[in-house]
Amino acid sequence: MRGGRGQERAITGNRQSNWAFADAYGAELVDDAENAALRWARERAQQAGVRAVSPATGATLRLLAATAGAKAVAEIGTGTGVSGIHLMAGMRPDGVLTTVDTDPEQQQFARQAFRAAGFAGNRARFIPGSALDVLPRLADRGYDLVFCDGDRSECLEYFAEALRLLRPGGLVCFEGVFANGRTVDAGAQPAEVRKLRELLGAVRESDDLVPSLLPVGDGLLCAVKRER
Repeated sequence: MRGGRGQERAITGNRQSNWAFADAYGAELVDDAENAALRWARERAQQAGVRAVSPATGATLRLLAATAGAKAVAEIGTGTGVSGIHLMAGMRPDGVLTTVDTDPEQQQFARQAFRAAGFAGNRARFIPGSALDVLPRLADRGYDLVFCDGDRSECLEYFAEALRLLRPGGLVCFEGVFANGRTVDAGAQPAEVRKLRELLGAVRESDDLVPSLLPVGDGLLCAVKRER
């Protein structure tokens, strides 16, 4: 096959350009208030060294929440509110986001960001604490969408809880499953990457789900819970 490394570089360059274009497109889909709130939340995340979803991932979450007609969404990993703004923008106007994080200070940043984006205070329920302590207290089949952006080493436990929390026809999404390219790297990897590989296999092999791995941001693994 001709081309070799030159062709590989061209493909890689094209992909990077595509991802940049998708992020720019996603950033253009928000109104002025949301855009200002998102910029502020991203700055807080960068200062705190916290991962924030890319604009393209945010636009995808917004789309999925709207497609599901989501009224109740559970979020693992509040961060500074970037993903929450996108989720609430896609949810029904009377929808409530239940968001869990171990860092109450970050949740305060998220609360400010939500308010700046124009969302009423009753649109979000903030629960501080470990997701594995909080999730078992949430209602069976009570959620239209579960978004997981917490500790990657706990992703399999999140998956088990999400299956219980979701109504039939509901969506589960895991952010960051590419782990900056480490998930597809054949070399030895840390425990959290091995967990992500196990998660990808478990979601793919589940008879209860219709899955897809979306190449936006750092990888967004999504699945719909079958209606039985």
